[in-house]
Amino acid sequence: MLVQNPLALIAIFLAVAALPLLAIMVTAFAKISIVMLIVRNALGVQQLPPNIIIYTLCFILSAYISLPMLTESYALVRDSGLTFSTIQEVEQLVEVGGKPLQEFLAKHADPRQVAFFVDATTRIWGPESGIEVNAKSFTVLIPGFLVSELTKAFEIGFMLYLPFMAIDLVITTMLVALGMMMVQPTTIAIPFKIMLFVFLDGWTRIIHGLILSYGTPS
Repeated sequence: MLVQNPLALIAIFLAVAALPLLAIMVTAFAKISIVMLIVRNALGVQQLPPNIIIYTLCFILSAYISLPMLTESYALVRDSGLTFSTIQEVEQLVEVGGKPLQEFLAKHADPRQVAFFVDATTRIWGPESGIEVNAKSFTVLIPGFLVSELTKAFEIGFMLYLPFMAIDLVITTMLVALGMMMVQPTTIAIPFKIMLFVFLDGWTRIIHGLILSYGTPS
């Protein structure tokens, strides 16, 4: 049985231990969480929604986006007929099951970032390392994807921040014009920003946009 194989147990324990890290590196978690936190900061409500709510929502959305990839990987591993009995079979399982992930990363990673990491890997490691990398290697796809996600997240966050910053400027200007310099602008601006956000159905639009950003263009 699988659980009676020491190598299988080691592989399972390592996979389980690495799951949180993988969830951040190779899924939509990083981009979604950054956008959510930027929006919260732009609203000016530092503790609402709480971190536990934001990260739970990010985890659910990331799992939803990654479900087709995970299902395909599971089907490929299940139909491969391989087990964890030898190191070679473990390597083959990783190679077979990792193909959908490889396609996902390649699809959403910026080609410029991938090209940079391919070139940087060649320069840093050198030919004496004996390790060959290309644009399809996980060695360059994972950092290329993560950097691309960070860039996209801050681009989205910047665009979402602008309307709230405009409200802050308008409120501050009005308070100065009325001679109410002692009143904190945030005290007046936060209710207006929340009202605008609710009126425009902000959370729904942001979540829908983030999910659809991983879809196939029609």
